[in-house]
Amino acid sequence: MPETAPAPGTLAAQIDAAAAAIEAQVIAWRRDLHQHPELGNREFRTAGVVAQHLRSLGFDEVRTAVAHTGVVGLLKGALPGSVVALRADMDGLPVTEQVDLPFASKARATWNGEEVGVMHACGHDCHVAILMGVASVLAGLRGQLQGSVKFIFQPAEEMPPEGEDGGAKMMIAEGALEKPVPRAIFGLHVTSRLPLNVIGVRSGPTMASSDYFKITVNGRQTHGAAPWLGVDPIVTAAQVVLGLQTIVSRGVDITKAPAVVTIGAIKGGVRENIIPDSVEMRGTIRSFDEAMRDDIHERVTTLAESVARGSRAGCEVCIRKNYPVTVNHPELTAKMRPTLERVAGPGLLRDIDKVTGAEDFSFFQRVVPGLFIFLGVVPPDQNPDQVSPNHSPRFFADERALVTGVRALAHLACDHLATD
Repeated sequence: MPETAPAPGTLAAQIDAAAAAIEAQVIAWRRDLHQHPELGNREFRTAGVVAQHLRSLGFDEVRTAVAHTGVVGLLKGALPGSVVALRADMDGLPVTEQVDLPFASKARATWNGEEVGVMHACGHDCHVAILMGVASVLAGLRGQLQGSVKFIFQPAEEMPPEGEDGGAKMMIAEGALEKPVPRAIFGLHVTSRLPLNVIGVRSGPTMASSDYFKITVNGRQTHGAAPWLGVDPIVTAAQVVLGLQTIVSRGVDITKAPAVVTIGAIKGGVRENIIPDSVEMRGTIRSFDEAMRDDIHERVTTLAESVARGSRAGCEVCIRKNYPVTVNHPELTAKMRPTLERVAGPGLLRDIDKVTGAEDFSFFQRVVPGLFIFLGVVPPDQNPDQVSPNHSPRFFADERALVTGVRALAHLACDHLATD
C-alpha cells in the first residue's frame, strides 16, 4: 500500500482492502494462465476462464466470441452515472519459455504453418489476471459504484495469424464499444523496463505506430561461378538493406519525432554455388507522426525500387499498416494523474519516454478518449536495464506488482465515474 493511503471507510480504502484480500487469487489465476498460453484468435481456454468468472460475479451482460475469442462484460453499478471501459489482452507469443518456474509453459501450437512453443512472453497473462481481479473488486462494491464498467478481454493483440482478422480493430467492428458507449477507456501493460510497482505514464503520443513491409528483389538465377550470366538479387538486396538505413538517419527530421526502419528477416537461395532468382526481406516501420509515417512508406518503396532498377533487378514492395500511434488523451491523462499518484505512492509515478513498441489499444483510443499506462515488474534486486525484455523467452514478471495493477485500474474506473 502507498504511504498516502485513503481515509478508512471511503470507497478508495475499500478498493484497496478488497484488492489486498484477492491478491493470492490473482496470482493463482496468473500462474494458471501462464502455464496454459494460447496464440492469437485461439484463446479458447482463456476466454472460457474469463467468461465463467464474470458470470459467477453476477455481471449484467457477458458477451463471448467477440472477434473470435474476445469477452466483453458489463457491470452496472447501483448508482447512476456514465460508463468507462477497462481492457486486457489475452494472447501469448510463439516463443519457447526458458524461465525456470514450476508453472512454466510447456505448450506447443501451430503458428502460420510452423510448430512453435507458446509463452506469455509479453505479460498478457498478468493483464488478464489483473482485470479478473478488478472484476471481483468492483462487483463486490457495486452498491457504491456510480455508473457502469465495461470489461474488455481482447484476443490477438500480438497480431492474428496470417489471413485472419482480429484484435482491437475487429472487436470495435463487432460492437465492443457500443451499447453502452464508454466515456473513457483504460489499459495497462507490465514492463521489464521499470522497477517493481513503478507506474509509468505519458501524455500524448506514447507508443509508436507499427507497419509491416515485405520487399522482394527478383533477379535471374545463374551459377555462382558465373554471376555475369544472371542478375544477382542477393547483392542487390544487400544494397537495399544498407540504403534503408539512410531513410531515418538522413531523411527524417528526428527533432520532431523518432522513427525506426528495421529488417528482421531475409531469405534467398538454397546452395552456396547458385545465385537464386529472388530474395525476400521483411521488416517493420515505427513512427509517432502520421505524416512522417506516410513519408517513410514512400521512401522505402522509392529507394528499394530504384536500387533494384540500378542493378537491373525487379522489385516488389508491399507495406501494410498495422497499428496506429498509441496516443494518451492529454485532458484525460491530466485528470487521472492524481489517481495514479495516489495508487503508486510517493516517488513511484514516473513520466516515461516514448516507447517504440506498438499496441492495438490505439484503435480503442481512436473511438473514445483513452489512457494506457505501464507497470514495472522487475524485482527490486535487479536492474531494469539488464534484465530480459518483454518478448524474450527469459521474460520474468514479479507477481508482487499484480495487486498494484488491480488497484490502478479499479481506482481509475471509479474516480473517473465519480467525477464524470
